[in-house]
Amino acid sequence: MSKPYVLGVDIGGTNTVFGIVDARGQVIASDSIKTRKHSNFDDYVAELHDGVERLLKANDAEDKIYGIGIGAPNANYYTGEIQNPPNLPWGPIIPLAEKVSKAFGGIPVAVTNDANAAALGEMTYGAARGMKDFIMITLGTGVGSGIVVNGQVVYGHDGFAGELGHLVVKRNNGRICGCGRTGCLEAYCSATGVARTAREFLEVRTEPSTLRNLQIEDITSKDVYDAAVAGDKLAKDIFEYTGTILGQAFADMVAFSSPQAIILFGGLAKSGDILMRPLKEAFEKSVMPIFRGKTKIILSELKESDAAVLGASALGWEAKYRYEVPSFDRSVPAVEEA
Repeated sequence: MSKPYVLGVDIGGTNTVFGIVDARGQVIASDSIKTRKHSNFDDYVAELHDGVERLLKANDAEDKIYGIGIGAPNANYYTGEIQNPPNLPWGPIIPLAEKVSKAFGGIPVAVTNDANAAALGEMTYGAARGMKDFIMITLGTGVGSGIVVNGQVVYGHDGFAGELGHLVVKRNNGRICGCGRTGCLEAYCSATGVARTAREFLEVRTEPSTLRNLQIEDITSKDVYDAAVAGDKLAKDIFEYTGTILGQAFADMVAFSSPQAIILFGGLAKSGDILMRPLKEAFEKSVMPIFRGKTKIILSELKESDAAVLGASALGWEAKYRYEVPSFDRSVPAVEEA
């Protein structure tokens, strides 16, 4: 192959990580830049280009890049744009694919959001190899998801389908979510959700807990995990509560697309049996009988340090040589009054 590599780029709110990846999923080399350093998007792209060019030259990979895949918040696969990003200094619409392709001399570029990129990476290089139907769930600061049906990521008509982290799991008096709704899965089963549960439990319960030795507003999911592993009853109950909600939500997800597997990725997913036991118990109790025993709940096989780059790079192999923005109306329709 004359161009045996792709470039994977993961744009986060703090850092942008990029790497050279071969067809076997080996990250040849990687580097990063600060995402928020430049308030002007063109200046950001220029620094990204310079950083990538240095990496390519150092690894004898110049003129060997087949395509570029980019994962970013609110990135739209159809349009190649980032739309209304919550944690980036540019917007409201950023022509990401167009600008990056132009900066790199016309190399084809494809973009998607970070959770969909993770799903593609898992299907190309990880635990979902050979699967055509699965759901990827990322358990980090938020709850992200990528849905694959018949070997294709589900994007919906506008490019934003698959926000399973914003399924409502508490209809009455639910927590306010960062999306503006109340009762979302993300508000309970993300790392920040676990910390919120800890604060609630500490306020309404009276039993001793090592978590009471910490400033309540500073408690993190890692603090809760450490306490649970050490045998703290209240901390273990927090994970029981979290796993139960997550397992019930997974049962609803299975009713939608009947996946072969639900694959978990992210810091919270590494909590082990203290999360997975209540999760799987709640899932088995809640799943429809017709689906029972058909869907595996498994952990990602992607190496965490490489996962973002690998997920994004999987897009590079399918990037188009000329990015054309479709003509559908991207405006939000007005709501008619009753």
